[in-house]
Amino acid sequence: MIRVLVAKPGLDGHDRGAKVIARALRDAGMEVVYTGLHQTPEQIVDAALQEDVDVLALSILSGAHPTLVPRIMELMRENHLDDVLVLLGGIIPEDDVESMLATGVSRVFGPGTDTRDIIQYIREKVGEQ
Repeated sequence: MIRVLVAKPGLDGHDRGAKVIARALRDAGMEVVYTGLHQTPEQIVDAALQEDVDVLALSILSGAHPTLVPRIMELMRENHLDDVLVLLGGIIPEDDVESMLATGVSRVFGPGTDTRDIIQYIREKVGEQ
């Protein structure tokens, strides 16, 4: 079974989208852990380590992704979690997508993405590992 950690880093207080994704992944047969709001990069990576996840799905709507994502990816590498698929969703300006991918994020999903596309992407990528 694919294990996914859905995380809300930073001070972003809106988690409806993260909950929709978590429910869709669960309904697709994945085991989902949701961290809740206001998580630090350290808390998120610690949870990924403790939960032995295959996928880390980050949801950021606050605009803090240029600071939070590089720190999370740095901590993932430090904790030897290079094999975890990292996805980013939320409000990520098109101009920032390349820099997010350069940190090691596998894919950025914007608002309105069909949950079936996310599920298919996860299944394909985790299956390759």
